[in-house]
Amino acid sequence: MKVSPDLALTLAAAVDTGSLEAAARALHLTQSAVSQRIAALERLTGQVLLVRSRPVRATPSGEAVIRYARQLEHLDEDLAHGLGLDTAASAPLRLAVNADSLSTWLLPPLAQACAQLSITVELLREDEARTADLLARGEVLAAITTRSRPVPGCTVTGLGSMSYRAFATRDYMARWMPAGVTVDALAAAPVVDFDGSDDLQTRWLRSWSGDLAPPRHQVPSSSEFAQAIALGMGWGMLVSANPDGADLVDLGGPTIDVPLHWQQWRLASTSLRAVADALVAAARAELAATPGRQVSSAPHTA
Repeated sequence: MKVSPDLALTLAAAVDTGSLEAAARALHLTQSAVSQRIAALERLTGQVLLVRSRPVRATPSGEAVIRYARQLEHLDEDLAHGLGLDTAASAPLRLAVNADSLSTWLLPPLAQACAQLSITVELLREDEARTADLLARGEVLAAITTRSRPVPGCTVTGLGSMSYRAFATRDYMARWMPAGVTVDALAAAPVVDFDGSDDLQTRWLRSWSGDLAPPRHQVPSSSEFAQAIALGMGWGMLVSANPDGADLVDLGGPTIDVPLHWQQWRLASTSLRAVADALVAAARAELAATPGRQVSSAPHTA
């Protein structure tokens, strides 16, 4: 089976824009032509690829075709760059990253790589436990993730671990834990979580007791999360004792290490390889060491 690039890219456009009508506008086609292309693609593959909902969405088989379309787009851009053609309008390199990497070590090496390669990037911020899902759906070319098992068609390279400890202000400790860190104090003292999927504080609490349910704030931005702790809203897990110059107290208890991995599609891409090399080198210099390994999955076929 050979899937036409035009058919695969049309399916991707429909999912990206949310409707066949919007895809037609983006591709400068009629809506009927877009519908016919997707129908032809479904006949070719023998599978339903698109759920005609509002917005439209890909089926699991459709996601495999969209991954193929994304790879084609990137290889075209990479070829143009390699030939020295005008790439001013090139699509950005789409990467999924976690918030703490973005706010600490990631940007300097990425900025340097972009300047050297004359490329742009689009960063999709997501919890590190879910970034690999974006990679599996074909929404990004690479991801920083906690998942060590490779997404089909991808390689995995260990980056190291981000180490977190529990911190709070001195005023917070005087108010909520005047007798020190105890189970009773932890049951009543407010906690700051990043978002609903952030389990670092919960994991730390379990080292004291499995039944604690303190009041919780949610502050879904790395800098504002640290600021909320520095303002005494609650305690939370941080990678640094003094973010932005804050004077915080270490609550003790366990250090929680979160191993990170770089996953990327198995593409012969100069720009993706160069970005990967820069980020892997920077991560290994900045993060706590973990046993290094590189794993390749079997090639994915659409």
